[in-house]
Amino acid sequence: MLRGWRATAALPSGAGKGKSLPVSLRILSPLFYSVVPMGTTAKEEMARFWDKNTKSNRPLSPHITIYEWSLPMAMSITHRGTGVALSVGVSLFGLAALVLPEQFPHYLAMVKSLSLGPALIYSAKFALAFPLSYHTWNGIRHLAWDMGKGFKIPQVNQSGVLVLVLTLLSSAGLAAM
Repeated sequence: MLRGWRATAALPSGAGKGKSLPVSLRILSPLFYSVVPMGTTAKEEMARFWDKNTKSNRPLSPHITIYEWSLPMAMSITHRGTGVALSVGVSLFGLAALVLPEQFPHYLAMVKSLSLGPALIYSAKFALAFPLSYHTWNGIRHLAWDMGKGFKIPQVNQSGVLVLVLTLLSSAGLAAM
């Protein structure tokens, strides 16, 4: 048992002061007695952690400033970013389709009536196609990794370059449509 812990603290009022517990609570009484008070709060633990690290004068680990950026590292972050961007974009497009009063052809005609130059339209289409292409090709790369293929560092770098080349080519092709 805990030192300084009153056994009656967690019991119903009046129980344990010379009175016997009901049968149902006597069976459960070990559960009441085994309640352990928290020694420290999460805030105190966090303060101790930061004090220790400040006194030792060491950087946070892992810290972004100690890493030399590599192609796979940048591609991993970009893959996550494109995944978030695509899911937000699809969600907003779906929400707009539900909320806006007109049908899609109306808004397409409105964009066409702006008479934007072909270079601007191509750039906008490329900007929309790039995240989709990148996330698709890099997702295929991840599927190959899931099968245990291409884990050696030279293969990781080669597949990264291949993903970038395929992304640029497919984005350019989709934007040209």
